[in-house]
Amino acid sequence: MRSTTLESKQRGLRWRSASALVAGALVALLGVSAPAHASPVVDAAQKGSLTVHKFHKPDAATGLPANGAAVTSGLDGLTPLAGVEFTIEQVNPVDLAANSGWQAAEDISRVFDPANPAGSITSASAVLGAAKRALTDSTGSAAFSNLDLGLYLVTETSYPAGVTPAAPFLVTVPLTDPNQRDGWLYDVHVYPKNSVSTLSKTVTDNADTRVGDEIDFTITGDIPNETVIDGYKFVDELDSKLKYVRAEVALTNGTAIVEGTHYTVAHETASNRVTVEFTADGRGVLAANHTSEVQVILTAEVTAAGEIENQALLYPSAPSFSVTPGDPNGPTPSPTVITKWGGLTVQKTNEAGAALAGAKFSVFTSQADAVSGTNAVSLEGSTVFTTAADGTLTLSGLRYSNWADGREITDAAAFQKYYLVEVEAPAGYELLAQPIEFTVTAATTAAGVDLQVENVPSNGGFKLPLTGGSGTALLYAAGVLLVGGAAALLLNSRRRAGE
Repeated sequence: MRSTTLESKQRGLRWRSASALVAGALVALLGVSAPAHASPVVDAAQKGSLTVHKFHKPDAATGLPANGAAVTSGLDGLTPLAGVEFTIEQVNPVDLAANSGWQAAEDISRVFDPANPAGSITSASAVLGAAKRALTDSTGSAAFSNLDLGLYLVTETSYPAGVTPAAPFLVTVPLTDPNQRDGWLYDVHVYPKNSVSTLSKTVTDNADTRVGDEIDFTITGDIPNETVIDGYKFVDELDSKLKYVRAEVALTNGTAIVEGTHYTVAHETASNRVTVEFTADGRGVLAANHTSEVQVILTAEVTAAGEIENQALLYPSAPSFSVTPGDPNGPTPSPTVITKWGGLTVQKTNEAGAALAGAKFSVFTSQADAVSGTNAVSLEGSTVFTTAADGTLTLSGLRYSNWADGREITDAAAFQKYYLVEVEAPAGYELLAQPIEFTVTAATTAAGVDLQVENVPSNGGFKLPLTGGSGTALLYAAGVLLVGGAAALLLNSRRRAGE
């Protein structure tokens, strides 16, 4: 019996040894270290790490854990945000290998103010250590390795334009392992999300619009997905060839907002800058409607011809207000929109090429109007334009034929056509029998004559008989002679009859 038991023990020992050997071989083959037993006591000699993962903030909460552990699934629908700089600073003295250190960390967290992080930490009799910085890569990750254990202040110190930064926060390295709860997590992962605000801008310049008329710029901006929005405004510095008329502001989902209560509109004459800024009440409405957009329709009068460029800026947070446009952390720029206005130079001549002054013309935007003489284009307050002594006439202030609503028109058939009609001819010349079609482009706007228009003499150059001319006088004289001769013959005939 004892022999059987001994044999059984030996077989078990051999089995356990073989199992351990196989397990060791698998670990070696797979390159995986065997898990160490977690210690419930902080290892003061251990180094830690902090990895910040940055994504665009989604409209709806993800439901993913935020406990310091690496998230391995559920991130597929999120967009990584590269180019964000994070700065970490260790808060001293906080010894997390001692219970008193954790109590000190809690005391600091009670007074911590994200709006004034350094000041609030100092008020807790703590100081900040040397700053370490890292940029998020294409995956949205910024890693800080080989860290001393302790409490760290994490701040977004640089971010792309249009990004609303996450508030500064505190994190401890290590954390209690959130999954096992029986040891420490020395490699900590955090996932602060950013609201990213984009801005679009379009221009509407109708076909029959000319200098002196109004055009509309439509500016549409995202609302930051934040519980509290600390600042929000649009700025649009108009070109000097534009005169500000008005601004209409609305939310695209139809939520009512009122000027003076939810936002203000200001126009600075010297700079021609228009600012639409939301009040505290208005920002509250924006935060409650972050899935909507803000739309500003800015109306301006075109006061001079030229190629007019215009761009708007969206400042989505209070920190962006003090940053120069184009710099990191600053406002979101809209695309640049361009509206183009030019003209055409006509020269009036006779059949010999000599200049004809005094010819009068009108311009129309459709052939039907040109034929009927209705809806003539008004330029500088007039609808009739007269050729100068050299026979020239420059029509300035018409929208380019090959450019509309901020875009080039590449199909010539879709160009805006204009029609030139002679409404009064110079003395001795005939009017033009039909309208002349023309287009306005950069080429026609440049200096020089673009269109030669020839007048022909009255009656095509043929002379009409004139009452009182020499030919008529001869006929009258011949008639008088004939009548006188007939009378003489009649008298002579009567005398003979009396004899």
